Amino acid sequence: MTLDFIRVLAEHAGDLALKRRKTLSSKEIEFKNDKDIVTVVDKAVETFIVEELGKAFPGHATYGEEFGKSSTNANSEYCWIIDPIDGTTSFVHGQPFYSVSIAMRHKGIPVLAAVCAPALGETFYAERGSGAFVNGDKLKVSHRDKLINSVLSTGFACLRADLKENNLPLFSRIVPKLRGIRRYGSAAIDMAFVAAGRLEGFWEMNLHIYDIAAGELLVTEAGGHVSDFSGGKGFPEKGTLATNGLIDAELMPLLKN
Repeated sequence: MTLDFIRVLAEHAGDLALKRRKTLSSKEIEFKNDKDIVTVVDKAVETFIVEELGKAFPGHATYGEEFGKSSTNANSEYCWIIDPIDGTTSFVHGQPFYSVSIAMRHKGIPVLAAVCAPALGETFYAERGSGAFVNGDKLKVSHRDKLINSVLSTGFACLRADLKENNLPLFSRIVPKLRGIRRYGSAAIDMAFVAAGRLEGFWEMNLHIYDIAAGELLVTEAGGHVSDFSGGKGFPEKGTLATNGLIDAELMPLLKN
């Protein structure tokens, strides 16, 4: 079980997504609801990852966005958490901000992570206690400690789900306090960019564990902080906040609905 294994697996899955994107047709796009889409490529990439994991680690459990938890090995201490294409809307619309996200947890503790953004030519990866990297370079969160000097990102999964309690009030409060705001459409990329020091922070509501499992380890191994909106461990159910660890005190009061 090595860092190279998960990196290479994510890159091969990313290559598959990139190749299949070139021939994607409207017939290969399905609708979970009016705003939420899935493609045959999402399913093909997840199938590929699960099959490769089954060959390498036949006793491990898997949990993916498209096919859920594996029925075999459900009680394993090891679980691989997979988002085959995080940012499917970007993928369908020909935009580069989508990624393959894979994380491995042992007894619920993040151990390995990889986020491959194939259209960007970057793979972010981390191992617990060994740091986080992108294409061989070590990652470190930024040093900016004031919101006014910060660039943050966010997302609107809450709006896709038509939730009454949504991110718009938070967005309106936070954005005027910032140097800038970005919207990439992939929580895995958002968190990888926090780990790389390209963003000072990221927040979003209504995410799932497969959206943030890899990003969590990337951020923490790069020296950052991941929490729910109250600073606790209730993420993603109680909101997800990933930062460089220096802007939390100023940002967190703004996250209260």
